[in-house]
Amino acid sequence: MNINEKLKSLNDHDAISLHVPGHHNHTIGYLDEINLAMDMTEITGLDDLHQPESCIKMSMFELNRYPGYYGQYLVNGTTVGILSAIYAVAHLDGEVLISRNAHKSVFNALNLTKQDAKFMPMTISDKTNQYNGVASLRDLDLNNIKLAIFTYPNYYGETFDIEESIKILKEHQIPVLVDEAHGAHFGISSYFPKSSMTYGADIVVQSYHKTLPALTMGSVLYMREDLEIKANIQQYLKMLQTSSPSYLIMASLESAEKFYKQFDDQRFKYNRQTFIETMENVGFEVGSLEDPLKLIVSYRGLSGFEIQKLFEDVHIYVELCDYKFVLLVLPLWHESDKFPFEDMIDRVRNIKVNVEHQLKEEVQFKLPYETDSTMYRYNNIEKTKMMDLNTSYGYIAAEDIVPYPPGIPVILKGENIRKEIVDSLLQWLDRGGRVEGILNKQIKVKDEQ
Repeated sequence: MNINEKLKSLNDHDAISLHVPGHHNHTIGYLDEINLAMDMTEITGLDDLHQPESCIKMSMFELNRYPGYYGQYLVNGTTVGILSAIYAVAHLDGEVLISRNAHKSVFNALNLTKQDAKFMPMTISDKTNQYNGVASLRDLDLNNIKLAIFTYPNYYGETFDIEESIKILKEHQIPVLVDEAHGAHFGISSYFPKSSMTYGADIVVQSYHKTLPALTMGSVLYMREDLEIKANIQQYLKMLQTSSPSYLIMASLESAEKFYKQFDDQRFKYNRQTFIETMENVGFEVGSLEDPLKLIVSYRGLSGFEIQKLFEDVHIYVELCDYKFVLLVLPLWHESDKFPFEDMIDRVRNIKVNVEHQLKEEVQFKLPYETDSTMYRYNNIEKTKMMDLNTSYGYIAAEDIVPYPPGIPVILKGENIRKEIVDSLLQWLDRGGRVEGILNKQIKVKDEQ
């Protein structure tokens, strides 16, 4: 089945989206304003994203939620904003300070520019067993830092006191980049967390397409107007973004910004509560996080992989699953949306759990994440070989090892492979998880010969 056939098959089964993108199968927002006939190029009057002077400039002028910030459309996703910011400081002396739950684009940019980085001390969430924030930076040596990069919120919608971290870095005149990919909707009402721009972050990249009704790859880069490296970042954006930017993506970003400013949260709060109560009546346990747009759903005795199948059997698709729960990304329900809410409620009520196949005891499993502050060094490993994962401990990894979900590396290229990580990865794979960098339980390592 090819791509068109698979997508059509999902539509034919009236698939319900509890995952990104934020338009949830074209049921949320104002994307009806856009049609395929608007897929054009830079003809007369349509301006140029790389040097906006008319309609694109006017459209981006509406990215004015936060005084003192300049908003820039991105058509290559949040990744290109992160790459451009890291390229912009490559010529400066010093190190980049990063959180351990940095997106892989951060590590790719460091490798491309051959820069070293220092890891922040991290905290682990009791709810998700994922990095959920940064421990205090007060005791960290910040004298040689040229840029600090945070992930806020994490993939699961968990936040931390980023205001305090930004305050400390400001005291040292260190610019702050926030990967706010999953927080484009932050501040849309008082019911949701605030954006890091509220606390003075210098550069913030938001994936509008993840939680707002925009087309996939549509993101926005915000920079403080007085940012010293602003011109450098814009120059790299010209180099790294496509020379044929999609007008459909840009139009959807404009539409999503209008949606943000007109949103009323009353329908969302009512639907969310109704949905939670319905799932709990079926027997699911529902966990809330700092971001009310995200929910974690478990069922005693079942793994997350089994719960995902229960939902997919009634053609409801979740964002991700792990050993214990599934993660749902809720739509920003609003008046006159087209989301099949009542249909979804009926499908959830009809989920049948086969108790005979439940696990006899709770699954206890944790990936061994590092929390201390250490260094990340650029590594150029030329000679490599493939070997069995279960005998690889003690060797040097030749590429990043990234379990999905949530896409956070547990082994970085150049790091020593520890036995406890190997044991955890084998359990993860045996339970149905997947790991980027491991294929058929084979891993690429440095060839010492």
